[in-house]
Amino acid sequence: MPPSTIPTLRQQRLGAELRKLREHAGLTSSAAAGLLGVKQAQISSIEAGRYAVSADRVRTFARAYSCPDQRLIDALASMTGGRMRGWWDDYRDNLPVGLIDLAELEHYATALRVGLVVHIPAALQTTDHARALFKEAVPSLQQYEIEHRVSHRVKRQGILYRETPPPYTAVIHEAALHMGYGGPATVRGQLQHLLDMSELNHVTVRIMSFGKGSFPGNGQSIDYLMGPVPQLDTVQLDAHHGCEFLDAQSQLEKYRHVLDRMEENALSPAASRDLIHRVGQDI
Repeated sequence: MPPSTIPTLRQQRLGAELRKLREHAGLTSSAAAGLLGVKQAQISSIEAGRYAVSADRVRTFARAYSCPDQRLIDALASMTGGRMRGWWDDYRDNLPVGLIDLAELEHYATALRVGLVVHIPAALQTTDHARALFKEAVPSLQQYEIEHRVSHRVKRQGILYRETPPPYTAVIHEAALHMGYGGPATVRGQLQHLLDMSELNHVTVRIMSFGKGSFPGNGQSIDYLMGPVPQLDTVQLDAHHGCEFLDAQSQLEKYRHVLDRMEENALSPAASRDLIHRVGQDI
């Protein structure tokens, strides 16, 4: 298949996982090239995500690397092929690449877990709430940039409205319910929307109340995107410089544990809905 000049994060991840398999097998890229009958430069391009590979080629690589994990091999094979254009590609000229990569990862995720302190999760925001947030961006955004981001955020939310949507679990600190973005009317609308979404079978919303003495994760906003196998999970962290993506196994294990702790400290879904309702009534 031809080289990919602009590899997506998903393509880069496939290449990185193939590199891990090769290194686990104790092979240099030169030795792997000789074993597979290709040039070393092609191995390097594939591992960098610049060269698309077929599912059959991935299985050939896995056999050559003596990988015994059939579920992982099948999952990697499902990530192959030429670059498929998604709705998010329409925003490549207007938004940071991290937001494009995040939308693609969410599209393919089998389940999502999030933990936030002062924000409502993007997937559960109203357009008015999202617009108010983007107006607070530093440096300031032009109005057309704000509208691009609002439109992109709304389309990201489409994953929750599929015929078979992925399970979505959000742990939100009570502070986020009181932030007041956009004024009272916007806040009331946002809290009602949060209540409505929490009633969906595939959406779980749990609030960590002010009464709790600790907050696991030191208040960091976390998006945990689950892949078809745990090795292909991804963590996305918000940073002032943009999206930060993590996929090392030690990092994945750490953030799984952080989210587990957050859920343990949060109110039940029913108690969380009661709290959201009380906050809304006081506005």
